Amino acid sequence: MNILVTGSRGQLGSELKELEARHIGHTWYFRDLPELDITSSAHVESFCRDRAIGVIVNCAAYTAVDRAETDVDTAFRVNRHGAAVLASVAKACDALLLHISTDYVFDGSNCRPYREDDLASPLGVYGQSKWEGEEAIRKTAPSHMIIRTSWLYSIHGQNFIKTMLRLGSERESVGVVFDQAGSPTWAADLAAAIVTIIDRHNIGQIYAETYHYSNEGVCSWYDVARAVMDAKGLPCRVHPIESADYPTPSKRPHYSVLNKKKIREAWNLEIPHWQDSLDKMLARCQ
Repeated sequence: MNILVTGSRGQLGSELKELEARHIGHTWYFRDLPELDITSSAHVESFCRDRAIGVIVNCAAYTAVDRAETDVDTAFRVNRHGAAVLASVAKACDALLLHISTDYVFDGSNCRPYREDDLASPLGVYGQSKWEGEEAIRKTAPSHMIIRTSWLYSIHGQNFIKTMLRLGSERESVGVVFDQAGSPTWAADLAAAIVTIIDRHNIGQIYAETYHYSNEGVCSWYDVARAVMDAKGLPCRVHPIESADYPTPSKRPHYSVLNKKKIREAWNLEIPHWQDSLDKMLARCQ
C-alpha cells in the first residue's frame, strides 16, 4: 500500500518515520513544507494520483495554541482548509484519510472522560479550527478516521516534557498548573496504533469513524512535571499553581480526559499507562 504522511517533521510524523523500516510491505511518502502544502488542492491531488496513494495520514496542523488567538487566518487555513483539501483529494483518489485532531474541541466542563459523540465546544481559535477541520472531513471524505489525541509529546520537536527537562536543569524551582487534568500521549504509542490500524483495516471498505487515543491514566501538568524531575533525578522543585496564576491568551480545558474504549475494542489495541510511556521516552533522553 502507498501511504502519504503529511506534517512528517512534526512529533507524530517523526515517530511514524521511525516505524517505516518495520513495515516494509508498504511504500511510505513522508512530506512536509515546503515539499507539500496541504492547502494547495492541485498540488496534493497531483502528488497522490501520481503515486497511487491509498492512505493519507494527516499529521500536519497549526498547533501554536496561544499564537492562534491572533494568527487566526493561518490557523484556519491549515487546520480547516488544509483538512478540507485532503478530504477532497481522498475522495478523488479513493483513499482512506486518517486525520489527527485534538482534545481541545471540548471545553473541559465534563466530569467523566469524553466520548467521541460528546458535544464539541472549543474554547479558543485552535480548538475551533480543528473542530471545523473535522466537520469538513466528515462532509467530504467518504472514507475517513478522525483520531483525537491529547497532551502529545515526543523526543522530537518542542513539547512540555522537553521544556520541563530544560527548566529542571536550569532552575531551582518551577511552578506548574495542577488544576488541568488530562492524559499525556507519547507520540510513539500513537504512531504504533496508527500503523496497526493501517495494517488491519480492510482495503476498499468505507470507514466513517471518530476515535479517541491517549495513554491511559489521569494526571495534571503538575503530576507530569514531578514525574519528569523524579525520573531524571533533577533537583528542581515543582510547585503547584492554579491556571489563574499562569494566564495564557487561549483558555485551556480544565478536564480533557478522553475515553479510549471505542478505538481499543475496534482495533484490539493495548494502550500503555502514561507513566510507563513517559519513562520509556525519558530513557531515550541523554
